[in-house]
Amino acid sequence: MEEVFPEETTRPATAVNASQNILLMGTDTRGEVSDDINDVKGTRSDTMMVVHISAARDSVHIMSIMRDSWVDIPGHGKAKMNAALAFGGVPLAVQTIEGMIGSRIDRVALVDFEGFKGITNALGGVEIDNPIAFDSSSIKGKHFELGLNTLNGEEALAFVRERYAFSDGDYQRARNQQIYIKGVLRKILSAETLTNPVTINNLVSSVAPYLTVDAEFTSAYAAGLGVELRNIRMDDMTFFTMPTLGTGMEGDQSVVYVDPEQMALIQQHFRDDTMSEYQVPPPPGG
Repeated sequence: MEEVFPEETTRPATAVNASQNILLMGTDTRGEVSDDINDVKGTRSDTMMVVHISAARDSVHIMSIMRDSWVDIPGHGKAKMNAALAFGGVPLAVQTIEGMIGSRIDRVALVDFEGFKGITNALGGVEIDNPIAFDSSSIKGKHFELGLNTLNGEEALAFVRERYAFSDGDYQRARNQQIYIKGVLRKILSAETLTNPVTINNLVSSVAPYLTVDAEFTSAYAAGLGVELRNIRMDDMTFFTMPTLGTGMEGDQSVVYVDPEQMALIQQHFRDDTMSEYQVPPPPGG
């Protein structure tokens, strides 16, 4: 396997604390992904999240990155965030995001959207609290009601991919992806799942074909991290979207402008492992 991370000289300093940053990227290859994480070069990632795990292992912050964020991609100038994977594979995507957050990415995982179906079905369905009722653009006749919905695999995939039904498009899509992951984590952290080895085995088996990770993201690493996070509950997890200033046009491209003042604050909190002190601003127009 080739190196997943960028050249050492381009990277932020190693954290002085024991916090961890994991980059999660969703791709839409509509099938099983390669075992080699470097084979995704040329693919665009429509879902990007940075998971910051505190050094004390008592909090987790999950920041979604809008795919159309107008950012500096090393060697390519300004472009949409989701182009980094296409331009230079995982190393360039990591380098771009490290530049944005001012901190190192420690581990990387890619999951194909189809994997959401396997995760959902392995858990026997996932309950989500839907903030906006909408008709699916991908499942004919499917209406997602306001409030609690229990999703099967096909419905989960439609829920996390939908953007055409919303006036703010990808903003709500990012929020819905967070809502889905909350539902998954709530189910996984329940005693019903944690004490059922069959469910856990089914979950791992269902996700494995659609998941690609860096060489150091081993089962031993994941198991060890799981033990360290054994006391984490939903109240200890914070989901938010990287702050932006709204949308605009760059040439013929519709883009999302990143809020530089808020990103400077986020960089400081990442470096100092003080994300719990960060106050998430309201979205543009909110």
